[in-house]
Amino acid sequence: MTTPKFKHYDTIIAPVITEKATILSEKNQVLFRVPLTATKNDVKEAVETLFNVKVAAVNTLRHKGKTKMFRGVPGQRSDTKKAIVTLLAGYSIDVTTGL
Repeated sequence: MTTPKFKHYDTIIAPVITEKATILSEKNQVLFRVPLTATKNDVKEAVETLFNVKVAAVNTLRHKGKTKMFRGVPGQRSDTKKAIVTLLAGYSIDVTTGL
């Protein structure tokens, strides 16, 4: 049974475009923000379906939200999760153009 395509749009929230992400693109890697519940297999399946590429590996990072002061009241930033997707040779994703 195949999963519906709209599920893949929920798995990939947004590409991360930073200086470090552009350095990773030279190594044929792309950085995405993903939900905290997404697994490596979910991310791999979503990237392969949405961008029509082959994925070699997926590494994930969980970033705990830090406590910050906001108008004198302590607040908590949200936890985030990022996925570094390594593509096979010959494949590429241009994240600046969108889907």
